[in-house]
Amino acid sequence: MGNRNLEQQRIEFINQKFLATPLAGLIIWTVIGCIGIFFSHFIAVWAIFIGTGSIVYLGLFLSKFTGENFLDKKKPKNEFDTLFLFTAGQAILAYSIAIPFFLGDYSSLPLSVGILTGLMWLPFSWIIKHWVGIFHALTRIITVLTLWYLLPEHRFIAIPFAIVLLYSITLMILKNRKKAE
Repeated sequence: MGNRNLEQQRIEFINQKFLATPLAGLIIWTVIGCIGIFFSHFIAVWAIFIGTGSIVYLGLFLSKFTGENFLDKKKPKNEFDTLFLFTAGQAILAYSIAIPFFLGDYSSLPLSVGILTGLMWLPFSWIIKHWVGIFHALTRIITVLTLWYLLPEHRFIAIPFAIVLLYSITLMILKNRKKAE
């Protein structure tokens, strides 16, 4: 199993469940939305920064319960795991765009973080040869942008809960994608 070519590794990657990380996103964005309801925008800003930065760690923890166990040292190295980590890194680097806009207008944070951190779904779709990532990325962009314009007084509530709804739909698609094939 040590000399697996890229296509074999891709098949192994595709056969994963992909539940822990979106579940972590769903949980964190729910917390962010609740904080947006009950606390000031100052606290909601910190919730977005800290919360979205915590998704990967919560995903690592949840992977033990979803059967994915990201930290399993016995699993053979897979180049697509590495590629996925690079897409997550790309999303983190996108804060270099979000922070300057945030400094000019704090209410831009749900828009910029909501969109930029969702872009990693696009390459994910290509990796797993499934439309779910394209659906997630495009729907997230359109929904977040629309809510940002339509509900300016509720950006710290409406946008996080829209992302939660989108994660819920995405998780259902991921859970059922094998049955549809």
